[in-house]
Amino acid sequence: MNHFEELMQAVRNLEHDFEKFYIKGQAAAGTRLRKGLSELRKQCQEIRKNIQEVKAQRKAEKTASA
Repeated sequence: MNHFEELMQAVRNLEHDFEKFYIKGQAAAGTRLRKGLSELRKQCQEIRKNIQEVKAQRKAEKTASA
């Protein structure tokens, strides 16, 4: 699975708790939602790190071939 699909799946996994917290008013769902969002933030940071690594690799390859 690519990074985008993983990210979208993580967001979809939060949908149920969003509904429970905001629509049904369940406080426990808010706790799960905050935890899920924290994990989502970590996943985004990993993707950002990977993007920087790929950019650096591409730049190194371009410099080496020139």
